[in-house]
Amino acid sequence: MEIEAVRLFMTVAVITVGTIAPAISIGFIGSRAVNAISRNPEAASKIQTAMILAIAFAEAIAVYTLVISLIIKFVK
Repeated sequence: MEIEAVRLFMTVAVITVGTIAPAISIGFIGSRAVNAISRNPEAASKIQTAMILAIAFAEAIAVYTLVISLIIKFVK
């Protein structure tokens, strides 16, 4: 394989994993938070704060994979 083809393949692979994994984790975090709030409505504000923080960390992973894929694509 040519080096450009390998770079393109790796870029696509990193972007794919970097978008699917955070999407699954955000869905899981949201569903667990809704479940926890439905069990204990008095703790909704604490659960919501922790949920938003966890979602922000999951989104940071997506941004890191974007940076890595751009490095793979454009740095020679």
